[in-house]
Amino acid sequence: MAVLARAQSADKRGIHETHTQPYRHNRTAYQDKSKHQGTTKPAWRPTFHLTAPHGWLNDPCGLGYDPTTGLYHLSFQWNPKENDWGNVSWGHSVSRDLVEWETSLVPCLTPSTEYDRCGVFTGCLRSTDIRGNSGALTYLYTSVGHLPIHYSLPYKTGCETLSMAVSRDGGKTWKRQDCNPILPGPPENVNVTGWRDPYICSWPTMCSGSDSDLYGFISGGIAAETPTVFVYSVNPKDLREWKYIGPLVNVGLNFRPSRWSGDFGVNWEVATLATLSDDEGTSRDFVVMGTEGCKETGHQPKRVPRGQLWMSVNPRHGRRSTSDALATYGFAGIFDHGCFYAANAFYDPVTGRKIVYGWIMEEDLPDALRHPQGWSGLISLPRLMSLTTLRRVKRARQSELKSITSIEMEKDAQTGTYTIRTLGVQSDPRVEKLRANACRKQIGGLELKPEGFTLPLTTSKWELDAEFAVGSQCTSVGVEIDHGDSNYTTLTWAPSTETFQINRPNPIPDSNINNAPEKAPHTLFTTFDPETGTESEEPLRIHAYFDMSVLEVFVNERTVISTRVYPLNDHCTGVRFFGDANTTLSLADVWDGLGVIRVS
Repeated sequence: MAVLARAQSADKRGIHETHTQPYRHNRTAYQDKSKHQGTTKPAWRPTFHLTAPHGWLNDPCGLGYDPTTGLYHLSFQWNPKENDWGNVSWGHSVSRDLVEWETSLVPCLTPSTEYDRCGVFTGCLRSTDIRGNSGALTYLYTSVGHLPIHYSLPYKTGCETLSMAVSRDGGKTWKRQDCNPILPGPPENVNVTGWRDPYICSWPTMCSGSDSDLYGFISGGIAAETPTVFVYSVNPKDLREWKYIGPLVNVGLNFRPSRWSGDFGVNWEVATLATLSDDEGTSRDFVVMGTEGCKETGHQPKRVPRGQLWMSVNPRHGRRSTSDALATYGFAGIFDHGCFYAANAFYDPVTGRKIVYGWIMEEDLPDALRHPQGWSGLISLPRLMSLTTLRRVKRARQSELKSITSIEMEKDAQTGTYTIRTLGVQSDPRVEKLRANACRKQIGGLELKPEGFTLPLTTSKWELDAEFAVGSQCTSVGVEIDHGDSNYTTLTWAPSTETFQINRPNPIPDSNINNAPEKAPHTLFTTFDPETGTESEEPLRIHAYFDMSVLEVFVNERTVISTRVYPLNDHCTGVRFFGDANTTLSLADVWDGLGVIRVS
């Protein structure tokens, strides 16, 4: 739960059961318009990203699949009463394919008991009842009885507790359990900076001495020591039984291995765990977490100093007490370099993959423009995590391999090359359904010049998938989006600095829209073929989605940037591919007019 350090009013109706109302299809563009300095401002509300019916939205929560109904469930932090954080409730959406969502017009959980009167904060979904029986769904969430809560403030014991709600009708109604709260607060004798956002998962590589293979994560930190996750053993036959095992890791305050790995901050939120394997059966444990209290680095100074990171951890053996960390740091990276936060994940039994959603913020839009639009924030497209393994790697474009702290290296003594492992992130292939009625345009085999080659666009709802063979002397390569009226967004990779950058326009002068560049370290690896004795550098691959005002960019499926762009026009006019020094656009696909058209 992304917590703001200010008290908010709470709904004290004391209702223990909430009935949802009819669902609406989340597929229609918001058509409201307003005036700013005599200029008509088009709608910025996305059309194929999940949004709340109105009001403030933040963290995704309660993610999962119900095998009884064949429905995916996704809830989100929602303030249905106003367009600011507060009155923290849960909105609720269901889908059969992670593309078309039907969203309830009212919250499924609201602050309505003594223990959660100040907020129903982020949590998770278990596709059983509290006894582990099928045919029901269980929410586990942070119940908040006191505000404000913030890592920078003294922690008030009992302000955050762990509670449950159960649905026996496929998510239409949810009933809080009489045993709530099942945990009254953090472990005894631990001075915490935060304790929230429960997540339940299996952890095959952990040997805790427990009979249970089910673990509970609660995110936070130990004051003046380290951000961490508080790990519990959970009884799968009685979800009320949580036994504290110890902190996950101890990395220290504001641990920052390098620019490739980010700042680990002082407090963590919405931490999740995934054990991922490559095609040869090698496995690694990855933790994805939101990091609070990051030190200012000069990048995006107008945003709250926090990050969305991932870390590979190695379980420890021979721990002596619950004060010892369960795992050690392996290597780490940045899950998203833009305005994406509170990543939450679930295991999808349909595909056998780990799926991640995140909150894409409205933080760059000043209140004078944000309030009138009547909504704030959205949920990202679904992402898949994988263990990416690159073999026979000789070098990176510029950096020494050992300086790149977002990879694990294993040397092959015979060839002098390395096997490299890192976290892979890509969009879920099921979003290809959005292309069904789009106009596809394809080009390739073009040697690029600085002036580039342009494909026309007619909408602000499109997908781009491009591959470049980057020349050895190339200084700049990428894509430029034309929003009209001389407003452009550029996606550029600079080989000399190994930096991928997004430059955004500010179409409304003096509006105070934050359009500072988004930056991410990114390199290309060169591999060696021992049979032919030749070396080859991987291509630069840019996969991007644009939806009215939100841009999600995946680079080589290991560097991701989500950002917001607020153009005046309601359609883009073109996309230009550029490069220099023998750089070639090998292939590019553009789908113009993404969306799902229902036939009644």
